[in-house]
Amino acid sequence: MTDSGNIYEQHLARNPANFVALTPLTFLERTASVYPNHIAVIHGGLRRTWAQTGERCRRLASALSRRGIGKGDTVAAMLPNIPEMLEAHFGIPMTGAALNALNNRLDAATIAFMLEHGEASAILVDREFGSVIGEALKQLGRDILVIDVQDPEFEGGEAVGGIDYEALLKEGDSDFPCAPPTDEWDAISLNYTSGTTGDPKGVVYHHRGAYLNALGNTMVWDMSGHPVYLWTLPMFHCNGWCLPWTITACAGTHVCLRKVEAETILRLIKEHGVTHLCGAPVVLNGLLNASDEAKRGLPNDVQIMTAASAPPAQVIAGIEQMGFRLTHVYGLTEVYGPVTVCAWHEEWNDLPLQQRARIKARQGVRYQTLESVMVADSETMVPVSRDGSTMGEIFMRGNTVMKGYLKNPDATNKAFEGGWYRTGDLAVWHADGYVEIRDRIKDVIISGGENISTIEVEDTLYRHPAVLECAVVGQPDDQWGERPCAFVTLRAGHESTTAQEIIRFCRDNMAHFKAPKTVAFEDLPKTSTGKIQKFALRQRARDLAP
Repeated sequence: MTDSGNIYEQHLARNPANFVALTPLTFLERTASVYPNHIAVIHGGLRRTWAQTGERCRRLASALSRRGIGKGDTVAAMLPNIPEMLEAHFGIPMTGAALNALNNRLDAATIAFMLEHGEASAILVDREFGSVIGEALKQLGRDILVIDVQDPEFEGGEAVGGIDYEALLKEGDSDFPCAPPTDEWDAISLNYTSGTTGDPKGVVYHHRGAYLNALGNTMVWDMSGHPVYLWTLPMFHCNGWCLPWTITACAGTHVCLRKVEAETILRLIKEHGVTHLCGAPVVLNGLLNASDEAKRGLPNDVQIMTAASAPPAQVIAGIEQMGFRLTHVYGLTEVYGPVTVCAWHEEWNDLPLQQRARIKARQGVRYQTLESVMVADSETMVPVSRDGSTMGEIFMRGNTVMKGYLKNPDATNKAFEGGWYRTGDLAVWHADGYVEIRDRIKDVIISGGENISTIEVEDTLYRHPAVLECAVVGQPDDQWGERPCAFVTLRAGHESTTAQEIIRFCRDNMAHFKAPKTVAFEDLPKTSTGKIQKFALRQRARDLAP
């Protein structure tokens, strides 16, 4: 080092030639210019190229900008998985505003809260949701720009009364610049948590994180060569796990889908040569139980990514026997969707199917784009032993962790206490560094002082031939404090199965104290992303307690 300081800082300053803010918006500009004639979007009978899609995104950005939308603003979208939702992921951030993609199963009061809390200046509305949005806007009590979207694949519904989306695009300039933000830390989107125990929290993503997680998806999921991606995962959920940006970066094709139905999914896979899709365990279950005719003729190399709760080993085994290549990932809204993957080793291919499935049920190791993951004691933050049995909380750190919770400094500080993001998920750490979730902190059952993993009990239940779906929660017990209570949906043809048979099966296949004391047969309540609503089942379990 010279007297003047660090030699690598002398005359080597950042400038426009050597430093540009990271943003997924540049993926669109590149793909539209390099592959202008490649099909970008398929929706029913609609086909659009990347040149056409890029122009529509720029027109959307231009039209919104001319109406005063810009940096610091929020534009909401109440849309299913249709082309306009894809365009919103580029056109809205191009203005400098943040996209707030709304869960289309929410009620008017919750939507009104989000629009107010996020200070939305405008909203895109599919006519299927016109009624609920109309009510939400009444409750909001102030005027915002309403943009009506009419999808030709949907009949009915109602317009909310704003400008038509296609008319809005005509106001825009097709030469609007697809430029990066001045600061990659700028907000690109706002996503709300479920709010099952209070008001929803607004999770803020930045351009840098969205860029990195989009690229992380390509690295863990073999996405070279123009992937054809089927939109079974809602784009409103963690911005579709950043896949609107990922597929665009790969110059792939987005196959849109308004409603997730197993038979339709299988038809579209065969019809369009789908190479990739996502699905929560409930979606995998639906595919497994589709008709033989629908399953016939499937290609044997379709990649399917799953997350949500850990898929039972039986489901993983079954989906691979159908010919799908399953990748198991894990993440949360606060980390842009998936950030860990059960990275596969070639030698595992030689293991028996059931053993392979059990390994694949692990949440795995960090994406290349996440800095660190550890399993540690929630209080001391000391990492647990990598023995596959000692439980601790999963902590994360890196550029794909949220900016924080919008207008909620207390929740943000609590989430980041100790310099890590606290997930609230309990897991064990295996000797090879692979993480395996055992429960949510709030879901673990403490019975007679012993911790019972609901996931372990569920995995055992799924091995019973009569069980189609199941969920386990704690039920109050005068003697033990809590005991497991199982909610089970039976397969067709197994309606005569009794609770005692299920309990006996569990006792034969796991420690007796972990077996359910109560078994109820009913359909399971789920969120729009396929997650089972355990908060509702906990109340049911209390009602069923003797």
